[in-house]
Amino acid sequence: MLRSLKDIEGYEVSASDGEIGKVSDFLLDDERWVIRYLVVRTGGTFFQDGRQVLISPIFFRRAEWATRQFHLALTSERVKNSPSIDVHKPVSRQHERDYYRYYGYPNYWEYSGFWGMSTYPAGLAPGQWNEGAAERSKKPSGDGHLRSDKEIRGYHIEGSDKAIGHIQDCIVDDETWKVRYLVVDTSNWWLGKSVLIAPHWATRISWNERKVFVDLSRQKIKDSPEWNAETAINREYETRLYDYYGRPADWSPGGFAESARPELR
Repeated sequence: MLRSLKDIEGYEVSASDGEIGKVSDFLLDDERWVIRYLVVRTGGTFFQDGRQVLISPIFFRRAEWATRQFHLALTSERVKNSPSIDVHKPVSRQHERDYYRYYGYPNYWEYSGFWGMSTYPAGLAPGQWNEGAAERSKKPSGDGHLRSDKEIRGYHIEGSDKAIGHIQDCIVDDETWKVRYLVVDTSNWWLGKSVLIAPHWATRISWNERKVFVDLSRQKIKDSPEWNAETAINREYETRLYDYYGRPADWSPGGFAESARPELR
């Protein structure tokens, strides 16, 4: 099912032996547009310092969407002793290696799948950390490739002719944690209208300028199928959206998995 990241903020996160804290942010892989980590502000019985920890979806045992809770296949002690993180600084590949080494999981970045060789987080199995592979994939410790979801909100969308609006939210697949759509606020031109754009439609992304460039005109965006934030996104709506833009559907041959990645700067 597709879900808004804004809606997932504030979800409670519990270990096998007690509460850990609440979701405060998300870290997005700027190469694959996949949510790699939930940032959890700790609290409860085992955490008194209110620090922030990273939780990967690979550790989810169960998600209770109705009660807004994530249950982890980890103990509180295990999470408490995980590598510390300063969320105000870019998360480096070195930190990720330390993170995966600590938990004993293989890394995801050496393979073509969203999660290692799999489409789903559960495809990464515990006890398969490979020190040699980690060393081969080594990059400079300052090589950040993860972006805060809160940072990306507010980025401007530049069309082929004019500015279109700015990002106000991300819509993710709650099984793969891939970002399926950017929610674009166009209210500077059309009062109250928000539209959806798939991130892999971008031709270029400038992190320094805080802009995402797409080869779509403002008029094309304006006439796109209406999106209602109160209504769940279903396959019928997605088909109409892709057909309107004449793009291969995300789930079809030639879709996201086979499309070219946008230029990053």
